[in-house]
Amino acid sequence: MRRVLAALAFALTLSPAAWAAEAEGHIKSIDADKLTITLDDGNSYKLPGEFDLDAIKAGMEVLLAYEEVDGQKLITDMQLSE
Repeated sequence: MRRVLAALAFALTLSPAAWAAEAEGHIKSIDADKLTITLDDGNSYKLPGEFDLDAIKAGMEVLLAYEEVDGQKLITDMQLSE
């Protein structure tokens, strides 16, 4: 049992990038060619390939869940404020 717990603890320390982070702010700009959005804090996030760009516009408030992979922040979930 100790070996299983030790292996689990070790595996969790190796994969912090798999944990989602969150960001909140207003959309400052949208780059349709690169499929990225930039929030008012200056941070950019990559949209999923199947994302409907017509659903968002500059000025909207959003709450993002993202994972950082190879230095790029990949959006895994987005909530839009109305």
